[in-house]
Amino acid sequence: MNPDLDRLQPYPFEKLRALFTGVTPAKKPHIALSIGEPKHATPDFVADTLRAHLDALGSYPLTRGLPTLREAIANWLTARFSLPVGGIDPETQILPVNGTREALFAFAQAMIDRSKAPLVISPNPFYQIYEGAALLAGAEPLFLPCTTETSYLPDFSRVRDEQWARTQLVYICSPGNPTGAVMRQDDWSELLTLADRHDFVIAADECYSELYSDEDAPPVGLLQAAAALGRDDYRRCIVFHSLSKRSNAPGLRSGFVAGDTAILERFFRYRTYHGCAMPIQHQQASIAAWHDEAHVRENRALYREKFDAVLAILQPVLNVQRPEAGFYLWTRVPGGSDETFARSLFEHQHVTVLPGSYLSREVDGHNPGTGHIRMALVATPEECIEAAERLRTHIESL
Repeated sequence: MNPDLDRLQPYPFEKLRALFTGVTPAKKPHIALSIGEPKHATPDFVADTLRAHLDALGSYPLTRGLPTLREAIANWLTARFSLPVGGIDPETQILPVNGTREALFAFAQAMIDRSKAPLVISPNPFYQIYEGAALLAGAEPLFLPCTTETSYLPDFSRVRDEQWARTQLVYICSPGNPTGAVMRQDDWSELLTLADRHDFVIAADECYSELYSDEDAPPVGLLQAAAALGRDDYRRCIVFHSLSKRSNAPGLRSGFVAGDTAILERFFRYRTYHGCAMPIQHQQASIAAWHDEAHVRENRALYREKFDAVLAILQPVLNVQRPEAGFYLWTRVPGGSDETFARSLFEHQHVTVLPGSYLSREVDGHNPGTGHIRMALVATPEECIEAAERLRTHIESL
């Protein structure tokens, strides 16, 4: 067996199950705010398109995907991120993938040169796939704490020159999971300058990019920032997008990677051996989803309504703020122990939240997630309001 498997930590939800062992929850309907699985309805036209192309089950899909899918993605990228018309080539700069999770993991396996004591930089807290991908690629993860002092963004000034010399890949999640923090043009510019100076690749996980609070201020993406700097070849830049959050289609397992032509050509070679082509009927459904923005605007509006209602209930008892983007609330809890709070809330109110320490690692004696919880407002508005009321009752009882 691969010995690096022993370096993997349990996934956060495994830790959560262990935390609840032996607990008998209150006799109330369970409300889960722990898992970031969208519960809004998948658009009917996406499902209808999928069904209409089931005859494609008799054909092998190609790793590069359908030309019409790549064209739809290129058009969406151009419109959404203000790229120059024709500035992204659907033939060489886009690859469909089976969701961002699969692609984020696979990318490190293809990109890391394990013969050079590689480092992979990640935000902290973070999506645990970044850590697992780095470890199984033979790299050492380097975690940069994201706290109130850093506006919940990585502070790259903490990285020493000898660490930059070993860095091959930097994972960035913008909008961030779990904080909702957003990289701005100046932040991207700083990171691109560092990438040129130290010769590393930026892997930008942008799967929450379409869930933002201000309809007039969508988050800036990495390709958009690069184009604004005249980097129209997107060198060293790879972005990851998905329909899971944007279109409430996590079961479709549909996303894409886009950016640097030379990097994607190497990644394509890896994927031809990986055997991970997206089924044709899923590609057709994806084309329909990428062509439509009305359902995405409706999706954002529903999340805004839930944030409004939940924050009105919680802000009198918690120092919790509306995130710039995403569907999570990230907040400190009374008492200091995120595990104790989550276990007690489950026991007395039958509401599940995720302890923040499960999403982060200790750095220099401090775990930036300790004392926090993550709440995913993915349930129905009624369930989110009920969960918030139970949470407030629980805090007041403490």
